Amino acid sequence: MFICTLIAEPGTLDPALVDSLRNAWGGGDAHWLSPDEAAEFSLAGMPANRWEVWADVQKLGVDLVIQPAQGRRKRMLLADMDSTMIQQECIDELADEAGVGAHVKDITARAMNGELDFEGALTERVALLKGLEAQVIDHVLATRITYMPGGAALLATMKAHGAHTVLVSGGFTAFTAKVAAELGFHENRANTLLIEGGRLTGEVARPILGRQAKVDALEQVTARLGLTEGDVIAVGDGANDLGMLHRAGTGVALHAKPAVAAECEVRVNHGDLTALLYLQGYARSEFVLP
Repeated sequence: MFICTLIAEPGTLDPALVDSLRNAWGGGDAHWLSPDEAAEFSLAGMPANRWEVWADVQKLGVDLVIQPAQGRRKRMLLADMDSTMIQQECIDELADEAGVGAHVKDITARAMNGELDFEGALTERVALLKGLEAQVIDHVLATRITYMPGGAALLATMKAHGAHTVLVSGGFTAFTAKVAAELGFHENRANTLLIEGGRLTGEVARPILGRQAKVDALEQVTARLGLTEGDVIAVGDGANDLGMLHRAGTGVALHAKPAVAAECEVRVNHGDLTALLYLQGYARSEFVLP
């Protein structure tokens, strides 16, 4: 048994679309998780034209996900930070303050799309920050960082139902500590920017946390908690997230780079982070608001 979930921006999911698709695929009765925003119905099998229909409804601003019905409500959230839980790339914001924003943004985009080696790209970008005053980090956190819509509800709802939450980033602990505390993550992992004399040295502590570190977090935390990888919903947007997205029971490519989305079964391009709750079968009436 499978579940088909349709998600759009609030007020834009047409009931006629849900009914026509349900009828075409011989699905069960539609269950509305949120009026005119999210609905689901059961399917006996995976439709052969799944991706053709997905492409068609994407043009209408609708995300379509089909997944096994069993075990879709997860016991652990493993989340990327940059462009996932927050709307920015922290290193790009620091680079703007250092006067090298355009150059660093280009490297970041290429690295996140899988065109560059992550560790080499991070080392190159951090070197360009050498000499930047460390207090700029607090300034960036206070003035440039905004949270992805739906993140607080995602964390609060999953935690209220007993889930463990982990923020894991190829970015920096100076940012993940703040973001994790603000949103309520149980723990966080990231790279550490080295500072001497109140200024960035242009280096990060070794070993560098990249793609493998996110897989390691998945393995280590599930083992510690007595969970399986199938108990995890992971979310990210960049090439260094693919390892954990492939290993997790549900791996969500959120507003992901095209090359990343193409490798993922679950893609959310129109919904916000509350889409991860709808995918687990939570109705909006069940959301816990912090």
